[in-house]
Amino acid sequence: MEVKITTENFESYKNGNLPLVVDFWATWCGPCKMVGPVISELAQDYDGKIVVGKCDVEENDELALQFGVRSIPTILFFKGGELVDKFVGATNKVTLDEKFKALL
Repeated sequence: MEVKITTENFESYKNGNLPLVVDFWATWCGPCKMVGPVISELAQDYDGKIVVGKCDVEENDELALQFGVRSIPTILFFKGGELVDKFVGATNKVTLDEKFKALL
């Protein structure tokens, strides 16, 4: 299951008990629309092991700015409250699955 990440709730998810993956996206972004379903599948595959969130950059520009998100989609990987990996651009499920596995 995916959660909606906002400026207000980000810290609680980042500092939670599970690793966190945040997909920074926008409704008008073509590559984001391609990656979105992959992120949704991985959210189901890793349910209970990793929290997967979607962050709309237009609604949460402060959060995007905090992490230097200049291109979307940008996917950030957090473990133990720390940023441990970052992926920018569209990619396939296999590549993202490897990054999810590395968080566990």
